[in-house]
Amino acid sequence: MTRNVTLPRIGTAQAWRDAARDLLAQGIAPADVVWQEAGAPRGLFDDDTPGTPGGVVRVPRSFIAMADSVIWHADPSRFARLYHFLWRLREAPQLMSDRGDADLARLRGMEKGVHRCQHKMKAFVRFREIGAPEDARRSFAAWFEPTHHTVEPTAQFFRRRFADMDWRIVTPDISVLFEAGKLRFIEDQPAPDLPEDASEALWVTYYRNIFNPARLKVQAMTSEMPKKYWKYMPEAALIPELIAGAPARARAMAEAAPTLPPARMGAAQSQLRAFASTWDANEGGLAEAVRSCTRCPLHRDATQAVPGEGPPEAALMIVGEQPGDQEDLRGRPFVGPAGQMFDAVAAEVGLDRTKAFVTNAVKHFKFTPRGRQRIHQRPDTSEINHCKWWLEAEMAQVSPRLILAMGATAAQALTGSGDRLLARRGRVEERPGLPPVLITLHPSYILRLRDAGQRAEARANLAHDMALSRDLVA
Repeated sequence: MTRNVTLPRIGTAQAWRDAARDLLAQGIAPADVVWQEAGAPRGLFDDDTPGTPGGVVRVPRSFIAMADSVIWHADPSRFARLYHFLWRLREAPQLMSDRGDADLARLRGMEKGVHRCQHKMKAFVRFREIGAPEDARRSFAAWFEPTHHTVEPTAQFFRRRFADMDWRIVTPDISVLFEAGKLRFIEDQPAPDLPEDASEALWVTYYRNIFNPARLKVQAMTSEMPKKYWKYMPEAALIPELIAGAPARARAMAEAAPTLPPARMGAAQSQLRAFASTWDANEGGLAEAVRSCTRCPLHRDATQAVPGEGPPEAALMIVGEQPGDQEDLRGRPFVGPAGQMFDAVAAEVGLDRTKAFVTNAVKHFKFTPRGRQRIHQRPDTSEINHCKWWLEAEMAQVSPRLILAMGATAAQALTGSGDRLLARRGRVEERPGLPPVLITLHPSYILRLRDAGQRAEARANLAHDMALSRDLVA
């Protein structure tokens, strides 16, 4: 006979723990249990007659902590999944540390989703005052639509934060009310009729003035503040307008900025030129200095640093992103698959590689081992900044008339930004104290494209930009 367990919508976590403890103590297998929320239809052969409580059941505390989060997930199978894993955990308590276990991975994913929903609730619930001014205690209300059943586990946060007022958070499922210092939950409340808030106009004005268009990253913003929550926030009405006007405002800010570098930059550049002249006087001095670099942690795993190579008086400097597997082993830039494509495209457009100085923005290979392979990892900002010392030394030594920046890492090192590469490619950008920089694609990006049409288009764009760099320095 199948045992039917119906859990209440309020107090679900404790109810599940009590039911699971009794079922486990009685030895009832997961296949013989049907878990349901209150109000769900029963099966024809379900039996909800409680069994005789069994003995004490002990499980790792880490499981209890995980279950107390997973239980609030919106997936109807969460109760059964937790009990199935708990059943396995009786004989194998080490499962809680087994990262390869598929059941645990699924539960951890659900736990993460609940935590994220709780975070969004704390960030995006917006109260409006509904109490009369003569009331001794002010009263506020908010309407919110969480992704999971996170009102009950998150209510204590709001209780601590807003203990000096009455408030209610109404949702389509469970709502929470805090009145006269007491917290209670109720089901299926209608959306409240919230009044206008005069202070919101002041907040919107403040938000407009603190918005920084130069630091706008739309994808990151919508990831942290998904559009489904915008309807709760008065400032969200400004976002489309602020995004549309960001490029123009950022350009205006750049044009209004000082054009001369600060004194400390001039001193640093003078010092760099002095070092460069010292290395120039000793054959191979700069390359040897690069090979002995320990400025950042990348040197610990890489085989060797890879300095640039080419004529010291080259008019064109070509900067890639970082050495790959073959470059790391051979100690020369652009000799792997990306280098072979680079050579092929250069030959097509008549660009003589031997007359250019070829280097990378980062001198050590950053990778993640996967079996016998080493998988390329993109350098972070700290690693790029550490290696900028060597790139600037190479520029000071070569003094090129133009730099061809291939890829986002090279663009970031030379212009301060690696964003919007596809929109910027084919353009020459200038910054004080640097040669002009022509932005283009990295050959490895083309090799990663699976669509033949996209790959052909990207290759043609790279060829166009390499031909342009050839003409500009001719």
